[in-house]
Amino acid sequence: MSVETLIAGNNVLFLLLGAIMVLAMHAGFAFLELGTVRRKNQVNALVKIMADLSVSTLAYFFIGYTLAYGQNFFGDAQQLTQKNGYDLVKFFFLLTFAAAIPAIISGGIAERARFYPQLAATGLLVGLVYPFYEGIAWNGNLGFQDWLNAATGAKFHDFAGSVVVHAMGGWIALVAVMLLGPRHGRYGKDGVIYAHPPSNIPFLALGAWILTVGWFGFNVMSAQTIDAISGLVAVNSLMAMVGGTLVALVVGKNDPGFLHNGPLAGLVAVCAGSDIMHPIGALITGAVAGGMFVWLFTLTQNRWKIDDVLGVWPLHGLCGTWGGIAAGIFGLKSLGGMGGVSFSAQLMGTGLAIVVALLGGLVVYGALKALVGLRLNKEQEYEGADLSIHKIQSTPEYDR
Repeated sequence: MSVETLIAGNNVLFLLLGAIMVLAMHAGFAFLELGTVRRKNQVNALVKIMADLSVSTLAYFFIGYTLAYGQNFFGDAQQLTQKNGYDLVKFFFLLTFAAAIPAIISGGIAERARFYPQLAATGLLVGLVYPFYEGIAWNGNLGFQDWLNAATGAKFHDFAGSVVVHAMGGWIALVAVMLLGPRHGRYGKDGVIYAHPPSNIPFLALGAWILTVGWFGFNVMSAQTIDAISGLVAVNSLMAMVGGTLVALVVGKNDPGFLHNGPLAGLVAVCAGSDIMHPIGALITGAVAGGMFVWLFTLTQNRWKIDDVLGVWPLHGLCGTWGGIAAGIFGLKSLGGMGGVSFSAQLMGTGLAIVVALLGGLVVYGALKALVGLRLNKEQEYEGADLSIHKIQSTPEYDR
């Protein structure tokens, strides 16, 4: 066996393990939503994530990956197995990132969204909107990165997707949530806010744990080749996770929902700069994100009356935005980082993502709302998505 073949095989195995770990995170998305929504919507939470993943695979394979990277898989199988099939495994790995977009959105629009219009939205977002920005940020498409480098001295840096994946998903979700409107009975006309508490804290916690463990594949394996792997990414991810957890615990006053979303907030925020920050910078980044999530979730739900069921805009949209900016702060050599970043480049690259997400979300969900409608009717919502869409409950009551 030649050295080149051995290296190629190791790279394929390395990236395949990362793809499997991130694929497993989709079970985390499912159980996090299952544990948060009311019991009459639990089946729907599980079905959506699996169906969205399948639609995402087709949309990304046939359209999205080519749009982002200019590569397709229409050649014969012998061509596809060059370098031990590394290009195929790279597609698999990046697909799991792309499929996170509808998985994020799913939590925001839970309990009142129609099933097939959301699947249609998934295909459009993963096939067109997400890869448009992904190609700009990660493949240098349209010359934006070169322009940033000339203007600021650095390109936009997002190592593992704080902005490319999480901020994009969170800001698109905000558009969908606003177009759908709140669940019936969530906010009273008299100004009273009617809480819908999580249905199952153990399942919520299980989802958070699956996501947390898988995140180390999400971040570390973003190196994409075994020679580029860095223990700094792993430790920074750990420190951000811990910072987010502890601050969410304190600020959230021991609330288990906030506690279990705290590590996710920290991990969302550290993705962008996990390869260039000092561990203390990563700890601060995660801690700020944990506090942000608790404060902004409470603000959006209670003050602004935005019925974002899982708080995906604060968790992914806003903490992801913070992560993109934080990379331009704690990645600087003057603050112990590796350097090679510019605060202004991070600000502009993050801002572009928000613009693309808002416009793309508005076009996709606005068109679907106008053409076929987005939400269940009042009777279906009262009955619950499980019975209305899937004709079965999570725990059926059988006649005895």
